[in-house]
Amino acid sequence: MAQEKNLDLVEINPKADPPIVKIMSFGQFKYEIKKQEKSQKRPFKNEPKGIRLSPTISQHDMELRLNQAKKFLSANKRIKIEMRLHGREKAHSDLAFDIIKNFIQSLLEEKASEIEQPPKRMGAKIISILRPQWQKQKKQEKA
Repeated sequence: MAQEKNLDLVEINPKADPPIVKIMSFGQFKYEIKKQEKSQKRPFKNEPKGIRLSPTISQHDMELRLNQAKKFLSANKRIKIEMRLHGREKAHSDLAFDIIKNFIQSLLEEKASEIEQPPKRMGAKIISILRPQWQKQKKQEKA
């Protein structure tokens, strides 16, 4: 029957009793298997979106970053606020913490987010992670 249709007889499951075979194009079968393997290798999709601040950020740049963060949160994405300290800025990490805390406070006032990881220093970086407000509500509904 496969030869009449110019197709191949492909063994799908050789371990079954009796073995499972299909009449199909072998090239198409290989393509579908490769496609399935590739889709399984895709990276984790819930990676947080990054917002990078600096200790010398201007007010206008801060507003741009706030708007971008609100846009990410409204799209139900987590955001990672990061500030890299260079040179003498490392000695004044308290000022950098103040900038990040003000940034987070302005997002919390919008009631669009909540703190997943408070700001903490990791070497020359200060990192904090915020999540959208809806994620907490979903977790409470499941419990």
